[in-house]
Amino acid sequence: MALSWKRVLSGCLLGFLTVCLVTPGASSATTPVFSAVSVAAIPHDPTAFTQGLLFHNGVFYESTGLYGQSSLRRIDPATGRVLTKRTLPTTFFGEGLALLGDKLYQLTWREGRVLVANRADFSPVGELPLATEGWGACILDGRLVVSDGSDKLFFYDPQTMALLQTVSVTDAGTPVTRLNELEIVAGTIWANVWGDMRIAAIDPGSGRVLAWVDCSGLASGVTAADLDNVLNGIACDAATGRVWVTGKRWSKIYEIKVPGLPMGAR
Repeated sequence: MALSWKRVLSGCLLGFLTVCLVTPGASSATTPVFSAVSVAAIPHDPTAFTQGLLFHNGVFYESTGLYGQSSLRRIDPATGRVLTKRTLPTTFFGEGLALLGDKLYQLTWREGRVLVANRADFSPVGELPLATEGWGACILDGRLVVSDGSDKLFFYDPQTMALLQTVSVTDAGTPVTRLNELEIVAGTIWANVWGDMRIAAIDPGSGRVLAWVDCSGLASGVTAADLDNVLNGIACDAATGRVWVTGKRWSKIYEIKVPGLPMGAR
């Protein structure tokens, strides 16, 4: 998600949103909730408005947002140091990020474009059309999966952006909206829910939420100063099953384990 609603709402409605956005909503009584536990942490640029995060061949790749500040980054997982950075044009608001082969697919928020870059040097190799807003992205079985802030996940052909499938995400039959950053973990799609400190683990076939991962114990109070500083950013090493999470303007990237929830390599 791009800009917090608090910037366009006021009065009592703002107060209502403040409570909703910093307090995770109740999940279904039939859907299990597991608590994330931090096992390690590395520094993270506290000015980075994280929109997408992934891990590949020993490094992190990150997409950051905001007009005039959006970027594509390569990050050292040992130190958090930014190794490579490409700044996007000021007319683009960077969003979700996915990797397929040697190409990085970076969504834009409202610009209707997917920016494609070479993984090796970040050089642009083209643009693809995007019919919806761009929020989160991941790759599943060669398909580009995109969220747009609704309860829908859109599955595209990454070569042509032809829409292959649309899945509605539900928790015990109730639509789960504000789906944001996406990642594949143990064959499921993990999705940040904008404004919530939980991550939904989703069956990609049915859209059913299989479990919730509660990350509220990782960085308590980070949204107190600014409601934009939400949990956003999930990366998984497909070879080992290691998982990391962070948030917008968070000072750390946390490696997590979730006792009781399978997180092994796919």
